[in-house]
Amino acid sequence: MLAMMALLVAGTVMGAGAAAAESNGGVRVMPLGDSITEGTQVPGGYRIGLWQRLAGGRYTIDFVGSQFNGPGNLGDHDHEGHPGWRIDQIDANITGWLRTYTPRTVLLHLGTNDILQNYNVAGAPQRLSTLIDHITAAVPDADVLVATIIPLSNAGQEAAARTFNAAVPGIVQSKASSGKRVHLVDMHSKLTTADLIDGVHPTAGGYDKMAAAWYAALQSVSGSIGQPGDGSSGAVAIRGVGSGRCLDVSGASQVNGAQAHIWDCSGQPNQQWTPTASGELRVYGGKCLDVSNRSTADAAGVGIWDCNGQSNQQWRFNADGTITAVGANKCLDVPSYSTANGVKLQIYTCHTGTNQRWTRVG
Repeated sequence: MLAMMALLVAGTVMGAGAAAAESNGGVRVMPLGDSITEGTQVPGGYRIGLWQRLAGGRYTIDFVGSQFNGPGNLGDHDHEGHPGWRIDQIDANITGWLRTYTPRTVLLHLGTNDILQNYNVAGAPQRLSTLIDHITAAVPDADVLVATIIPLSNAGQEAAARTFNAAVPGIVQSKASSGKRVHLVDMHSKLTTADLIDGVHPTAGGYDKMAAAWYAALQSVSGSIGQPGDGSSGAVAIRGVGSGRCLDVSGASQVNGAQAHIWDCSGQPNQQWTPTASGELRVYGGKCLDVSNRSTADAAGVGIWDCNGQSNQQWRFNADGTITAVGANKCLDVPSYSTANGVKLQIYTCHTGTNQRWTRVG
């Protein structure tokens, strides 16, 4: 780790390829696509300028993916950009990647290689539509930002790119109309061929124009990058509406697997929960509220475990006072509407009863 930090400080360009993931507990964003996502010609590509804008805006973001590259002024090198890959090749792998990295937000720029390889170009919009369906099925709570592809210098290829791009708004609209969290990003109009270093890949300035477009789009989609600040809203007590008692770690234990229950509100550290931008509820700094064994079943138990970024440690506060376990899509629940000290908590199908409603007290 120290060696990695030294490389980053020195600004050394990191080689492309897979590496151990970098994580800061922030909102997980997956840059997804081909060499333009990877950053061919300018390692890191648009991710450099996007990271810098996000950091400047005080957003806490965790780029995720199986690939890793970029310079030292890119604070997180993880991504899912695959040089030379077409839509069908990304689609063949996407479900596994999404299950591994559970992104909150996906940035999709893809289709250039379908055109460059003249690979059934007429069918490319339908392949993109199918890919989007697979993304929204695997991570239904994620926002998926779909970009039109950037210009190409070759006139014939650019004409094909424009035809492809013309289909993208309708695809995105059809998904959004069916309730999917899919959003259009007009990337093509943000660059010209003068922004290309080799007729295909942007210059550093061109990539920065892409970064600006992504950043503006992310800011326009509520929740896609959390809220500006330090990555959390500060420690709070979480009090049950029905019981008047607080979410508490049994026996003030810090052992993995210690159960969560309700207890008289005391303000002690085992009742102090810190929501993070990535959806965690942290206690004692490094432990997270956790659905046992990643279960999705009604009555599955809830406890604490070392924070690991998995979906069974992600929680969403809802306007009706419920708290959803994101991985299971069920609510934090006090069994049988009990109000007694020591009642162990569970997840259960959401119904908004008072035993599933909570207030934050901080």
